[in-house]
Amino acid sequence: MARPDLPKQLRKVADRALLKKIEDGLAQVEVALAKATEHTDPIAKVTARHLVEAGGKRVRPVLVLLAAQLGNSNLEEVIDAAVVVELTHLATLYHDDVMDEAPTRRGVPTAHTIWGNSVAILTGDLLFARASQVVSRLGERALTLQADTFERLCLGQLHETVGPQDGDDPVEHYIQVLADKTGSLISASAQLGVMFSNAPAEYQDALMKYGEKVGIAFQLIDDVIDLDADQTSGKTAGTDLRAGVPTLPVLLLREHARSNPESAALLAKIDGDLSSDADLAAVVAELRAHPVAERAYLEAKRWADNAVRDLQSLPKSAVRDALEAFALAVVDRQV
Repeated sequence: MARPDLPKQLRKVADRALLKKIEDGLAQVEVALAKATEHTDPIAKVTARHLVEAGGKRVRPVLVLLAAQLGNSNLEEVIDAAVVVELTHLATLYHDDVMDEAPTRRGVPTAHTIWGNSVAILTGDLLFARASQVVSRLGERALTLQADTFERLCLGQLHETVGPQDGDDPVEHYIQVLADKTGSLISASAQLGVMFSNAPAEYQDALMKYGEKVGIAFQLIDDVIDLDADQTSGKTAGTDLRAGVPTLPVLLLREHARSNPESAALLAKIDGDLSSDADLAAVVAELRAHPVAERAYLEAKRWADNAVRDLQSLPKSAVRDALEAFALAVVDRQV
Protein backbone atom coordinates (compact mmCIF):
# COMPACT_ATOMS: atom_id res chain seq x y z
CA MET A 1 0.00 0.00 0.00
CA ALA A 2 1.57 3.28 -1.12
CA ARG A 3 2.27 6.00 1.42
CA PRO A 4 0.09 9.09 0.71
CA ASP A 5 1.84 12.28 -0.31
CA LEU A 6 1.71 15.20 2.09
CA PRO A 7 0.17 18.52 0.98
CA LYS A 8 2.73 20.49 -1.04
CA GLN A 9 2.37 23.65 1.02
CA LEU A 10 2.87 21.63 4.19
CA ARG A 11 6.19 20.43 2.79
CA LYS A 12 7.22 24.03 2.13
CA VAL A 13 6.42 25.41 5.57
CA ALA A 14 6.96 22.59 8.05
CA ASP A 15 10.44 22.02 9.44
CA ARG A 16 12.16 18.74 8.61
CA ALA A 17 11.59 17.17 12.03
CA LEU A 18 7.88 18.00 12.01
CA LEU A 19 7.48 16.69 8.48
CA LYS A 20 9.19 13.43 9.43
CA LYS A 21 6.80 12.96 12.36
CA ILE A 22 3.76 13.39 10.10
CA GLU A 23 5.16 11.01 7.49
CA ASP A 24 5.99 8.38 10.10
CA GLY A 25 2.54 8.75 11.61
CA LEU A 26 0.90 8.30 8.22
CA ALA A 27 2.85 5.10 7.67
CA GLN A 28 1.48 3.78 10.97
CA VAL A 29 -2.03 4.85 9.97
CA GLU A 30 -1.78 2.88 6.72
CA VAL A 31 -0.81 -0.27 8.59
CA ALA A 32 -3.61 0.26 11.10
CA LEU A 33 -6.16 0.88 8.31
CA ALA A 34 -5.20 -2.39 6.66
CA LYS A 35 -5.63 -4.19 9.97
CA ALA A 36 -8.92 -2.43 10.72
CA THR A 37 -10.41 -3.55 7.40
CA GLU A 38 -9.42 -7.19 7.79
CA HIS A 39 -12.44 -9.48 7.82
CA THR A 40 -12.74 -13.23 8.00
CA ASP A 41 -15.89 -13.00 5.91
CA PRO A 42 -14.87 -13.76 2.31
CA ILE A 43 -17.01 -10.98 0.84
CA ALA A 44 -16.39 -8.26 3.40
CA LYS A 45 -12.63 -8.71 3.36
CA VAL A 46 -12.66 -7.71 -0.32
CA THR A 47 -15.32 -5.00 -0.36
CA ALA A 48 -14.19 -3.26 2.84
CA ARG A 49 -10.64 -2.80 1.57
CA HIS A 50 -11.65 -1.68 -1.93
CA LEU A 51 -11.26 2.07 -1.29
CA VAL A 52 -8.53 1.70 1.33
CA GLU A 53 -6.31 0.04 -1.26
CA ALA A 54 -7.24 2.67 -3.86
CA GLY A 55 -5.26 5.19 -1.81
CA GLY A 56 -6.33 8.77 -1.32
CA LYS A 57 -5.00 11.98 0.20
CA ARG A 58 -5.75 10.98 3.82
CA VAL A 59 -6.60 14.61 4.56
CA ARG A 60 -8.35 13.80 7.83
CA PRO A 61 -5.61 11.56 9.28
CA VAL A 62 -3.01 14.16 8.30
CA LEU A 63 -4.95 16.77 10.27
CA VAL A 64 -5.21 14.47 13.31
CA LEU A 65 -1.45 13.93 13.20
CA LEU A 66 -0.71 17.60 12.63
CA ALA A 67 -2.93 18.79 15.49
CA ALA A 68 -1.35 16.14 17.71
CA GLN A 69 2.01 17.88 17.29
CA LEU A 70 0.64 20.45 19.75
CA GLY A 71 1.04 17.75 22.42
CA ASN A 72 2.56 14.27 22.56
CA SER A 73 2.08 12.88 19.07
CA ASN A 74 3.76 9.57 19.85
CA LEU A 75 0.79 8.10 21.70
CA GLU A 76 -0.99 5.06 20.25
CA GLU A 77 -4.32 6.81 20.78
CA VAL A 78 -3.37 9.42 18.16
CA ILE A 79 -3.01 6.73 15.49
CA ASP A 80 -6.31 5.15 16.57
CA ALA A 81 -8.01 8.55 16.25
CA ALA A 82 -6.58 8.99 12.74
CA VAL A 83 -7.88 5.55 11.76
CA VAL A 84 -11.34 6.37 13.13
CA VAL A 85 -11.76 9.50 11.02
CA GLU A 86 -10.51 7.82 7.83
CA LEU A 87 -12.77 4.77 8.30
CA THR A 88 -15.70 7.11 8.88
CA HIS A 89 -14.83 9.09 5.76
CA LEU A 90 -14.48 5.93 3.67
CA ALA A 91 -17.85 4.69 4.88
CA THR A 92 -19.53 7.90 3.73
CA LEU A 93 -17.91 7.51 0.29
CA TYR A 94 -19.50 4.09 -0.23
CA HIS A 95 -22.91 5.58 0.59
CA ASP A 96 -22.37 8.81 -1.37
CA ASP A 97 -21.36 6.93 -4.51
CA VAL A 98 -24.58 4.93 -4.42
CA MET A 99 -26.70 8.05 -3.98
CA ASP A 100 -24.79 9.95 -6.68
CA GLU A 101 -24.55 6.95 -9.03
CA ALA A 102 -20.83 7.73 -9.35
CA PRO A 103 -18.95 5.40 -11.74
CA THR A 104 -15.45 5.87 -10.31
CA ARG A 105 -13.77 6.88 -7.08
CA ARG A 106 -10.05 7.42 -6.58
CA GLY A 107 -9.34 6.11 -10.04
CA VAL A 108 -11.12 2.78 -9.58
CA PRO A 109 -14.70 1.61 -10.24
CA THR A 110 -17.02 2.39 -7.37
CA ALA A 111 -18.14 -0.47 -5.15
CA HIS A 112 -21.74 -0.32 -6.31
CA THR A 113 -20.72 -0.71 -9.96
CA ILE A 114 -18.84 -3.89 -9.04
CA TRP A 115 -21.02 -5.53 -6.40
CA GLY A 116 -24.31 -3.62 -6.59
CA ASN A 117 -25.99 -1.00 -4.39
CA SER A 118 -26.91 -3.28 -1.50
CA VAL A 119 -23.39 -4.62 -1.03
CA ALA A 120 -21.92 -1.11 -1.28
CA ILE A 121 -24.32 0.26 1.34
CA LEU A 122 -23.71 -2.66 3.69
CA THR A 123 -19.96 -2.27 3.25
CA GLY A 124 -20.27 1.37 4.26
CA ASP A 125 -22.20 0.22 7.32
CA LEU A 126 -19.46 -2.28 8.13
CA LEU A 127 -16.86 0.47 7.99
CA PHE A 128 -18.96 2.65 10.29
CA ALA A 129 -19.15 -0.31 12.67
CA ARG A 130 -15.40 -0.86 12.53
CA ALA A 131 -14.80 2.85 13.19
CA SER A 132 -17.05 2.52 16.26
CA GLN A 133 -15.04 -0.46 17.47
CA VAL A 134 -11.80 1.48 17.19
CA VAL A 135 -13.19 4.64 18.77
CA SER A 136 -14.55 2.63 21.71
CA ARG A 137 -10.93 2.07 22.78
CA LEU A 138 -10.51 5.82 23.14
CA GLY A 139 -13.21 6.31 25.75
CA GLU A 140 -16.30 8.41 26.31
CA ARG A 141 -14.97 11.73 24.97
CA ALA A 142 -14.14 10.21 21.61
CA LEU A 143 -17.37 8.21 21.49
CA THR A 144 -19.42 11.33 22.09
CA LEU A 145 -17.56 13.33 19.46
CA GLN A 146 -17.85 10.48 16.95
CA ALA A 147 -21.60 10.11 17.60
CA ASP A 148 -22.23 13.84 17.28
CA THR A 149 -20.19 13.96 14.07
CA PHE A 150 -22.00 10.94 12.62
CA GLU A 151 -25.34 12.66 13.32
CA ARG A 152 -24.18 15.77 11.47
CA LEU A 153 -22.92 13.70 8.53
CA CYS A 154 -26.35 12.13 8.18
CA LEU A 155 -28.20 15.42 8.59
CA GLY A 156 -25.99 17.07 6.00
CA GLN A 157 -26.73 14.32 3.49
CA LEU A 158 -30.45 14.48 4.33
CA HIS A 159 -30.63 18.25 3.87
CA GLU A 160 -28.68 18.06 0.63
CA THR A 161 -31.09 15.41 -0.65
CA VAL A 162 -34.32 17.27 0.17
CA GLY A 163 -32.92 20.69 -0.71
CA PRO A 164 -33.77 24.09 0.79
CA GLN A 165 -37.29 24.52 2.11
CA ASP A 166 -39.63 27.46 1.64
CA GLY A 167 -38.07 30.56 3.14
CA ASP A 168 -34.53 29.12 3.20
CA ASP A 169 -31.76 31.08 1.56
CA PRO A 170 -30.29 28.59 -0.97
CA VAL A 171 -26.69 29.70 -0.46
CA GLU A 172 -26.95 29.64 3.34
CA HIS A 173 -28.60 26.22 3.13
CA TYR A 174 -25.78 24.98 0.91
CA ILE A 175 -23.05 26.25 3.24
CA GLN A 176 -24.73 24.50 6.17
CA VAL A 177 -24.86 21.26 4.17
CA LEU A 178 -21.11 21.57 3.55
CA ALA A 179 -20.48 22.34 7.22
CA ASP A 180 -22.33 19.17 8.22
CA LYS A 181 -21.23 16.81 5.43
CA THR A 182 -17.55 17.77 5.30
CA GLY A 183 -16.72 20.36 7.93
CA SER A 184 -17.92 18.27 10.87
CA LEU A 185 -15.54 15.36 10.25
CA ILE A 186 -12.55 17.58 9.47
CA SER A 187 -13.33 19.53 12.64
CA ALA A 188 -13.51 16.26 14.60
CA SER A 189 -10.13 15.26 13.16
CA ALA A 190 -8.48 18.40 14.48
CA GLN A 191 -10.15 18.03 17.87
CA LEU A 192 -9.15 14.38 18.23
CA GLY A 193 -5.54 15.29 17.51
CA VAL A 194 -5.60 17.73 20.41
CA MET A 195 -7.53 15.43 22.75
CA PHE A 196 -5.38 12.32 22.38
CA SER A 197 -1.98 13.98 22.30
CA ASN A 198 -2.78 15.49 25.70
CA ALA A 199 -2.29 18.97 24.26
CA PRO A 200 -3.65 21.87 26.35
CA ALA A 201 -7.46 21.59 26.45
CA GLU A 202 -7.88 25.26 25.60
CA TYR A 203 -6.58 24.56 22.09
CA GLN A 204 -9.57 22.40 21.25
CA ASP A 205 -12.06 25.22 20.67
CA ALA A 206 -9.78 26.96 18.17
CA LEU A 207 -9.12 23.69 16.32
CA MET A 208 -12.84 22.85 16.28
CA LYS A 209 -13.67 26.14 14.54
CA TYR A 210 -10.62 25.93 12.28
CA GLY A 211 -11.45 22.41 11.09
CA GLU A 212 -15.04 23.18 10.19
CA LYS A 213 -14.05 26.21 8.13
CA VAL A 214 -11.31 24.25 6.38
CA GLY A 215 -13.91 21.63 5.47
CA ILE A 216 -16.25 24.22 3.98
CA ALA A 217 -13.39 25.77 1.99
CA PHE A 218 -12.40 22.29 0.78
CA GLN A 219 -15.84 21.64 -0.70
CA LEU A 220 -16.30 25.15 -2.11
CA ILE A 221 -13.05 24.92 -4.04
CA ASP A 222 -14.26 21.57 -5.38
CA ASP A 223 -17.13 23.49 -6.97
CA VAL A 224 -14.61 25.72 -8.73
CA ILE A 225 -12.55 22.71 -9.82
CA ASP A 226 -15.64 21.32 -11.56
CA LEU A 227 -15.17 24.16 -14.04
CA ASP A 228 -11.43 23.63 -14.43
CA ALA A 229 -10.50 23.02 -18.06
CA ASP A 230 -6.89 22.22 -17.13
CA GLN A 231 -8.03 19.23 -15.12
CA THR A 232 -5.12 19.46 -12.71
CA SER A 233 -7.27 17.62 -10.18
CA GLY A 234 -7.99 14.67 -12.46
CA LYS A 235 -11.69 15.46 -12.27
CA THR A 236 -13.72 15.70 -15.48
CA ALA A 237 -14.92 19.27 -16.06
CA GLY A 238 -18.65 19.69 -15.71
CA THR A 239 -19.28 16.43 -13.83
CA ASP A 240 -21.42 18.20 -11.21
CA LEU A 241 -23.21 20.29 -13.82
CA ARG A 242 -24.21 17.25 -15.83
CA ALA A 243 -25.37 15.42 -12.72
CA GLY A 244 -27.45 18.39 -11.58
CA VAL A 245 -25.48 18.63 -8.32
CA PRO A 246 -25.93 22.06 -6.70
CA THR A 247 -22.67 24.01 -6.61
CA LEU A 248 -21.91 27.52 -5.41
CA PRO A 249 -21.30 28.98 -8.90
CA VAL A 250 -24.71 27.74 -10.05
CA LEU A 251 -26.45 28.96 -6.89
CA LEU A 252 -24.85 32.39 -7.35
CA LEU A 253 -25.84 32.34 -11.01
CA ARG A 254 -29.47 31.70 -10.03
CA GLU A 255 -29.38 34.84 -7.91
CA HIS A 256 -27.76 36.83 -10.73
CA ALA A 257 -30.24 35.52 -13.30
CA ARG A 258 -33.14 37.25 -11.56
CA SER A 259 -32.00 40.60 -12.94
CA ASN A 260 -29.66 39.68 -15.79
CA PRO A 261 -30.97 38.20 -19.09
CA GLU A 262 -27.57 36.81 -20.12
CA SER A 263 -27.25 34.96 -16.82
CA ALA A 264 -30.80 33.69 -17.21
CA ALA A 265 -29.94 32.34 -20.66
CA LEU A 266 -26.87 30.52 -19.28
CA LEU A 267 -28.93 29.12 -16.42
CA ALA A 268 -31.45 27.76 -18.92
CA LYS A 269 -28.64 25.89 -20.67
CA ILE A 270 -27.44 24.45 -17.36
CA ASP A 271 -30.95 23.31 -16.50
CA GLY A 272 -31.36 21.84 -19.99
CA ASP A 273 -29.93 18.79 -21.73
CA LEU A 274 -26.19 18.43 -21.14
CA SER A 275 -25.84 14.87 -22.40
CA SER A 276 -23.76 16.05 -25.36
CA ASP A 277 -20.07 16.44 -24.51
CA ALA A 278 -19.83 19.42 -26.84
CA ASP A 279 -22.79 21.17 -25.20
CA LEU A 280 -21.38 20.45 -21.76
CA ALA A 281 -17.95 21.83 -22.67
CA ALA A 282 -19.52 25.00 -24.05
CA VAL A 283 -21.60 25.57 -20.92
CA VAL A 284 -18.62 24.88 -18.66
CA ALA A 285 -16.54 27.43 -20.56
CA GLU A 286 -19.30 30.02 -20.34
CA LEU A 287 -19.83 29.50 -16.62
CA ARG A 288 -16.08 29.53 -15.96
CA ALA A 289 -15.85 32.95 -17.62
CA HIS A 290 -18.85 34.30 -15.69
CA PRO A 291 -18.15 36.53 -12.64
CA VAL A 292 -19.89 34.02 -10.34
CA ALA A 293 -16.98 31.60 -10.79
CA GLU A 294 -14.57 34.16 -9.36
CA ARG A 295 -17.03 34.93 -6.56
CA ALA A 296 -17.16 31.24 -5.68
CA TYR A 297 -13.36 31.05 -5.55
CA LEU A 298 -13.17 34.14 -3.33
CA GLU A 299 -15.79 32.63 -1.01
CA ALA A 300 -13.67 29.48 -0.63
CA LYS A 301 -10.63 31.64 0.09
CA ARG A 302 -12.59 33.64 2.65
CA TRP A 303 -13.43 30.48 4.60
CA ALA A 304 -9.79 29.34 4.50
CA ASP A 305 -8.57 32.77 5.64
CA ASN A 306 -11.09 32.72 8.50
CA ALA A 307 -9.83 29.28 9.49
CA VAL A 308 -6.31 30.70 9.71
CA ARG A 309 -7.56 33.52 11.92
CA ASP A 310 -9.03 30.97 14.33
CA LEU A 311 -5.47 29.75 14.98
CA GLN A 312 -4.24 33.08 16.29
CA SER A 313 -5.00 32.06 19.88
CA LEU A 314 -2.41 29.26 19.60
CA PRO A 315 1.21 30.04 20.47
CA LYS A 316 3.35 30.88 17.45
CA SER A 317 5.21 27.72 16.41
CA ALA A 318 6.12 25.53 13.45
CA VAL A 319 2.95 23.54 14.12
CA ARG A 320 0.75 26.62 13.85
CA ASP A 321 2.58 27.61 10.67
CA ALA A 322 1.86 24.16 9.26
CA LEU A 323 -1.81 24.33 10.22
CA GLU A 324 -2.05 27.71 8.48
CA ALA A 325 -0.36 26.26 5.39
CA PHE A 326 -2.75 23.32 5.46
CA ALA A 327 -5.76 25.66 5.26
CA LEU A 328 -4.24 27.64 2.39
CA ALA A 329 -3.30 24.45 0.57
CA VAL A 330 -6.98 23.53 0.51
CA VAL A 331 -7.78 26.58 -1.62
CA ASP A 332 -4.86 25.85 -3.94
CA ARG A 333 -6.15 22.25 -3.99
CA GLN A 334 -2.81 20.92 -2.87
CA VAL A 335 -4.42 18.57 -0.34
